[in-house]
Amino acid sequence: MSELTPALRAALKTVSTATLCTALFKRGLRNQFIQDVRPIQSNPGTMVGEAFTLRYIPAREDLNPITVFQDPNHPQRQAIEQCPPGAVLVIDSRKDARAASAGSILVTRLMQRGGAGIVTDGGFRDSPEIAQMAMPAYHHRPSAPTNLTLHQALEFNVPIGCGDVAVFPGDVIVGDAEGVVVIPQEMVEDIAAEAVEMTAFEDFVTEEVRKGRSIIGLYPPTTEKAREDFAVWRKENRR
Repeated sequence: MSELTPALRAALKTVSTATLCTALFKRGLRNQFIQDVRPIQSNPGTMVGEAFTLRYIPAREDLNPITVFQDPNHPQRQAIEQCPPGAVLVIDSRKDARAASAGSILVTRLMQRGGAGIVTDGGFRDSPEIAQMAMPAYHHRPSAPTNLTLHQALEFNVPIGCGDVAVFPGDVIVGDAEGVVVIPQEMVEDIAAEAVEMTAFEDFVTEEVRKGRSIIGLYPPTTEKAREDFAVWRKENRR
């Protein structure tokens, strides 16, 4: 397994989810971008952290009254309290935003404990307050009803599905203004290295296109001149 070192975390903060998806696709992984999830904050920055998961199942009324929150071992509360600093809490809400996955108090607690972010394929209540927080948060849409009305917290730090993507504890989660991508832990080092290289090349291409250059032969670089020009650009820009 590749450890998410400070250097790897810093590298992943310099690349986009789009670039990461392409790097994953080159390795045969087509379905790593969490569907129908978007940032609550208008400018969330780049979220990077290892996945710590929480799984909901459909609520059953006789087992999910509001009094369950009096149990100090309630899985939702324990997930918030046990999610490690630097990790991203990823919630399987069955793509159902009719009831909230969590609210501002729990998200605040996660932030105060050093969480790197929170993601659900459902919705958050108190979303205006969450939008003002420094910690990135991603959901499908706002949802006011308490999670207990539809969701029963069952277990945490287990494999889940979130937005049609399999998420295993320890997978690396990267989020930006477009959405969230899941990188299998064992390939994060290679994916990060390739994404950094791809980003350098795409920055070069963008500069050239803005100057009026055609993309033919440049993107992808199928001519020797394109490759030579990129090598010069890298040297000049120390990339």
